[in-house]
Amino acid sequence: MKNTYFTPGPAELYPSFHTHLQTALDEQIGSISHRSRRFQDIYRHTDEQLRLLLNIPATHRIFFTGSASEVWERILLNCVEHESFHAVNGSFSRKFYDYALSLHKFAHLFEKPFGQGFDAADIDVPEYAEVVCLTHNETSSGVQMKPADMHKLKRKYPKKLFCVDMVSSAPYPDLDYSLIDSAFFSVQKAFGMPAGLGVWIASETCLEKAERLQQYDSLTIGAHHTLPTLWKNAQTFETPATPNVLFIYILGKLAEDFNQIGIANIRRQTEEKAKAIYKFLEGSDAFEPFVKEERHRSQTVIVANTRRSSADVIASARMANMVVGSGYGKLKDSQIRIANFPATSAEQVEGLLRQLAR
Repeated sequence: MKNTYFTPGPAELYPSFHTHLQTALDEQIGSISHRSRRFQDIYRHTDEQLRLLLNIPATHRIFFTGSASEVWERILLNCVEHESFHAVNGSFSRKFYDYALSLHKFAHLFEKPFGQGFDAADIDVPEYAEVVCLTHNETSSGVQMKPADMHKLKRKYPKKLFCVDMVSSAPYPDLDYSLIDSAFFSVQKAFGMPAGLGVWIASETCLEKAERLQQYDSLTIGAHHTLPTLWKNAQTFETPATPNVLFIYILGKLAEDFNQIGIANIRRQTEEKAKAIYKFLEGSDAFEPFVKEERHRSQTVIVANTRRSSADVIASARMANMVVGSGYGKLKDSQIRIANFPATSAEQVEGLLRQLAR
């Protein structure tokens, strides 16, 4: 029997991935030139489907990168002259902050203990911070920040650029791109694909900032895939260098599949599955939810404390061909992480919960 992966990334492949992959192979998509009309059509289709799915306006462009981690560097180089602000409550939001330090930016850190979340009222952004870096879903700790709180903060600080990491939750978060200047994700999580493609969404305001910074002799916005270069190429649905054409094609097809289901239905299904998992954890003698505040609990990566070694729990689930993730970092042996992405059905989630209850 095949395994069902409830891991937070790479995760379970979406059921139609195999069909789209076979079609791409049959049509030799992996061999076409990224300067061809065929690729332009692929980029255009993926762009259109993502815009529909995520409600991305014409003021924003969609770019493709090697990973979401690459986008951290692209944002910091292209949008920060001096200072960035980072709300940190886990390992991945911390890495974004660490990237800023590595690039010699003055990075402001507002950190909460692992497993605690942010409300808009918690956050005061320093006067000279240019970019506010927020994480919708902290993959390591299972904490989510509500988009409504992000929007509220942007209204409070309208002149600052707001950037959202939605790596382990897109397309679930309902972001208002009239307020959010940039967002990014990778495809190996909720989009149900193998790793190897990042997606960066950026606004005209981000472009204006990058073009201004590009004029300074004392500053670099990078040599590889700067925002002005990406933007110029995207206008004709091209890329500066050869991209992962195969995965851009498949992402467009999967986004089309999601649009046929409807984003409202995907969000509702995600919340229903998450509710079932949290109800199980709260009623269990063997597990408990790690995130205590219900409003901060992730709907897409659910973290549970385990009474016995997480390795035993994971091994037991694997015997039933179900793979769950271990805790992150120091909590590897005392927690499990359960991905709740569109690729796994309510019936599969029920099967996992029955196995965990044994």
